[in-house]
Amino acid sequence: MSRAGVMDRTLKATAAEPEQAPPGRDTIAGEGLQSPQTDFAKLAERAISRRRLLGVGVSAFVTGSMPLAPFPARAGSRMRFEPVAATTLDTVTVPKGYSWHVVASWGDPLWSSAPAFDPQTRGTGASQELAMGDNIDGMALFSRDGRYVLAVNNEYANQAILHGNRASKKPETADDVRKSKAAHGITVVEIAQKGGRWSIVKDSPYNRRITADTPMAIAGPARGHDLLKTAADSAGTTANGTFNNCGCGRTPWGTYLTCEENFDDYFSSSDPGLAPSAALKRYGVGHTSRNAWATADARFDIAKHPNEPNRFGYVVEVDPLAPNATPAKRTALGRFKHENAEVALAADRRVVVYMGDDERGEFLYRFVSNGRYAAGGGNGDLLDAGRLYVARFHDGGKGEWIELTPAAAGMASQAEVCIHTRLAASTVGATTMDRPEWVAVNPNKPEAYCCLTNNTDRGVKPNAGGDATPVGGPNPRKANPYGQIVRWRPDGGDHAAPRFDWDLFVVAGNPAVHGDSLAGSRNVTKDNMFNGPDGLAFDPNGLLWIQTDGDYGDRKDFAGQGNNQMLVGDPATGDIRRFMVGPKQCEVTGFAWSPDRKALFVGIQHPGERGNGRFPGGGDTVPRSSIVAITKDDGGPVV
Repeated sequence: MSRAGVMDRTLKATAAEPEQAPPGRDTIAGEGLQSPQTDFAKLAERAISRRRLLGVGVSAFVTGSMPLAPFPARAGSRMRFEPVAATTLDTVTVPKGYSWHVVASWGDPLWSSAPAFDPQTRGTGASQELAMGDNIDGMALFSRDGRYVLAVNNEYANQAILHGNRASKKPETADDVRKSKAAHGITVVEIAQKGGRWSIVKDSPYNRRITADTPMAIAGPARGHDLLKTAADSAGTTANGTFNNCGCGRTPWGTYLTCEENFDDYFSSSDPGLAPSAALKRYGVGHTSRNAWATADARFDIAKHPNEPNRFGYVVEVDPLAPNATPAKRTALGRFKHENAEVALAADRRVVVYMGDDERGEFLYRFVSNGRYAAGGGNGDLLDAGRLYVARFHDGGKGEWIELTPAAAGMASQAEVCIHTRLAASTVGATTMDRPEWVAVNPNKPEAYCCLTNNTDRGVKPNAGGDATPVGGPNPRKANPYGQIVRWRPDGGDHAAPRFDWDLFVVAGNPAVHGDSLAGSRNVTKDNMFNGPDGLAFDPNGLLWIQTDGDYGDRKDFAGQGNNQMLVGDPATGDIRRFMVGPKQCEVTGFAWSPDRKALFVGIQHPGERGNGRFPGGGDTVPRSSIVAITKDDGGPVV
């Protein structure tokens, strides 16, 4: 989800951490965190003090006088499961009366002609192109004629595990790079249930790998722009591949939206004297890459192909039920480090897409199509023309969407806005956020939620574009270690409305360690505490499922929080309960239901990433990113 592929350049290593820290995480394992200073207390003095944070005044939250007792019990709770305790076990933990099993793991073949996963070699380029990709992230389940097809993001590859057959634990040959590129992208796979267990249907006509080399169409305003033209594509209309695919979305017309996030970590320069442009720097593109793709594919060398990075960082639309259809990069939705793409319909049936840019101090976006959704067809180009907006949050619980036009951004064309979206958002004065991750829209009422996972730079230094990151509004804590979830309600209940009201659904924290603002909001207790909210999805009943990608050190400021987990929240009551805990050193990410709601599919990303986890095989096996299915023992719906 959030993570993927880019190293947090300011992450401080600890003695317990390897040299290669996990990409994307913005907490510092094992380090003591200072309580926020008076900046945070200003929240109580502003107009937010007139609002209520889940029944507790913000001033009480700020001063630490908020009760730390468990959230009051409510008769008739919709969450009819026994919450699980935090653990550090190397397995999946689910409530009593539930079971889980592995559906598929990295390296599992999709076709009978492909070899079984080899834990010694970890496969070759050829075998990886025929197998499940690495590091499961966003996913969605599609169906046709009683068959079920799962589209799954493969965000990045764990270098030390993928190349564990090499003494260096890094790619050393051209085939190593081929294997790495094939481990990225998307896996489209038919799954079926037999004997109560879901598994891959080998040789299905729907099975497909979409990788860093798969041809894609470039669509929307940026198609054909000079900034997208390369030696291999002088027209600027096609691109090879998608990678660092983080969160996802699905459209009402039955397609899958996969989101390119930390694409910068795949580019490097053969010229050490090259000065990357300001635009490339804003997206993190520089001289070095952990992945070494440029050693075997020159298009990843910015000294030779400076426009190639401009062809990544988009939302890509894929039709999982049309195996021969060419994926399309929808440039109208902007270019940044996309987390997910949550789709809603406006009151007049225009398509609205909410998107977060997962980097410290970046922004929250919205796209509103020009055309209207029509049930039954004719929706193929709805994401190619529309208006792109960025959020501005005001104190007092009000906010507005600022349209990113060439005039407002000081750019020559909408194409340029869609390529240099971060620069445009900075120009119009958008609100810098604490790493906006997944957005989820309530299916039962007009409101949306976004995980702000954490931000150690909040109130400390500006973002990559030099924008200030002051404490306040939906980002209330200095050097924010735990994260929060912001909620907004569009004016008039219309997702295309220019303004919205907002509040904070939950502020994560650790009441077992802290008694001040780092304890979290009232609905955070010693029994459900967590950090790093990341994945977010609603079920059809309107319950909010929260997945975490935070510090799993289980010590100091994070003591008692255990491994990363999945919780369920009730928007109506604020009640939050822990439903699942993942294995050691994983991120819990990706979420899909079977049509009958009797199976919940969840991704377990990078288990054992620091070297002492062995999920799912245990013993001395190679840890493998996996999809698990959670079922209820009585055969009923999961929740």
